[in-house]
Amino acid sequence: MSDIATPKKSGFLARLWNFLWRPSSRLSMATLVIFGGVCGILFWGGFNWAMEVANTEQFCISCHEMKDTPYKELQNTIHFRNRSGVRATCPDCHVPHPFMWKIKRKIEASNEVLHKILGTVDTPEKFEAHRLELAQHVWKVMGSTDSRECRNCHQEHSMDPSKQKPKAAKEMQEGFAKGMTCIDCHKGIAHHLPKDPLDDDDDTTASKAPPAAQEPAKKD
Repeated sequence: MSDIATPKKSGFLARLWNFLWRPSSRLSMATLVIFGGVCGILFWGGFNWAMEVANTEQFCISCHEMKDTPYKELQNTIHFRNRSGVRATCPDCHVPHPFMWKIKRKIEASNEVLHKILGTVDTPEKFEAHRLELAQHVWKVMGSTDSRECRNCHQEHSMDPSKQKPKAAKEMQEGFAKGMTCIDCHKGIAHHLPKDPLDDDDDTTASKAPPAAQEPAKKD
């Protein structure tokens, strides 16, 4: 059988084509393996760097939809400012730490890019109109993962009920006993709650987080 015809190319492209498709009398297999390994490391390093850049709070709030509404709401909560100085950022709560789940979340984020282009929530009015839908999506995800991102910081075995308010300690223990997860009770601790569509009284809606969720921790 005749060799596969090599497309006619000139200059650099011709040399590159010949290098890739013809056996080399000057490069050993070890050299090719090392070359491939270096290329793989450079690719992986670049990919991981881009992933980490896209996983920072500054990246998350680079669009005004996030900076002007959810981020401003976060700044009024204990997750943003507290006596210990430990602050949760956007990716801490919304991006999984395990690599495979992080990749999955980044792929899903392409839908958010689409809606950025479409201008789905590019005004405060549009954001409020979609707040319930957005919140329910997040609550559903957190419920399905047993509040995985909450548990990156909050662990049951690390809690000291004696340092909690009696009512809170009682409710926490009852919740653990029932197999409840964090998001079952702790909605509205980082962002305003959506308005109840069945409630027409603006004065009684849950448009803001509960006062307890917004108050900073008091000193002992």
